Amino acid sequence: MSETVVVVGVGMMGSGIAAVSALSGNNTTLVDVDAQRAASGVDRARAHVAQLVEGGLAAPEAADRARALLRSETRLEEAVDGADLIIEAITEKLPAKQELFRELDRIASPQCLVASNTSGLRITEICRFIEHPERTATTHFWFPAHLVPLVEVVMGDRTSAETAERLRSILTRWGKSPVIVRRDLPGQLANRVLQAIIREAVNIVASGLASAEDVDTAIKAGMAIRFPVWGPLEHIDAVGLDLALSVQKDVLPGLNNEPTPSKYLESLVAKGELGAKKGKGFYDWGVKSMPELATCRDTYIMETVRLLRSLRDRGLCK
Repeated sequence: MSETVVVVGVGMMGSGIAAVSALSGNNTTLVDVDAQRAASGVDRARAHVAQLVEGGLAAPEAADRARALLRSETRLEEAVDGADLIIEAITEKLPAKQELFRELDRIASPQCLVASNTSGLRITEICRFIEHPERTATTHFWFPAHLVPLVEVVMGDRTSAETAERLRSILTRWGKSPVIVRRDLPGQLANRVLQAIIREAVNIVASGLASAEDVDTAIKAGMAIRFPVWGPLEHIDAVGLDLALSVQKDVLPGLNNEPTPSKYLESLVAKGELGAKKGKGFYDWGVKSMPELATCRDTYIMETVRLLRSLRDRGLCK
């Protein structure tokens, strides 16, 4: 079963989403008001497809078909004619998204699902001014969108259960691992967990308990290496909830629970130490290479996804 899919926005997220859609056999259109940007988005999507082939996650025949299913368009109304699913991936500015959703609500067919890839805004607010919010939801792909299996399907205050389940079914066919988030809260699901980890990681460095490198090493070589097959709630069920409760009584009082951003993080930003884009943050990026780290990340993700598929095929993991 295939859909006609439209992705509005041709940045790294939009092109990654389009690549996954096309690999699943869908006619996929990338939309931008600028023809050159739209064409560049298609080129990036095809490059993502090639990366998946190189990583052993897509067959060459499927990739050839996917490249042919990708196209660009500058006229929104022309692009969405006959679409089954529209995914918005434009700038993270609420007024721009609201205006686009008003237009999509007007021109898309009644059966078409309309989703946002927003990572921080509430889909309820994005859809505040439209007539058919029941067919809308957030589909938050995690970067890199063509590699990371997770997609968070976030229900707005007026999203129908049928819409959420249809999206989950579509994304599952795309080879993703969708989860339904039933309340439209800031941070959705996974970002709430990630921000809790980041808050304590920054606190550990700020307090002098450990260096940034040792914090990252502890997470990468410890809990994170288990997470693909051993989630935190599975972990506490395994060790016993009584033990988990005992550990929380001892550890939680000493953790950072401030509801405001870290003063240490604010001080780095105030000094212009913004991370890799400025050459310095928690690390010196004149010494440490972000391109090398990103290549390592992408390779690790592809190797892990391939391993998980193998384990599932052998019946060792669900």
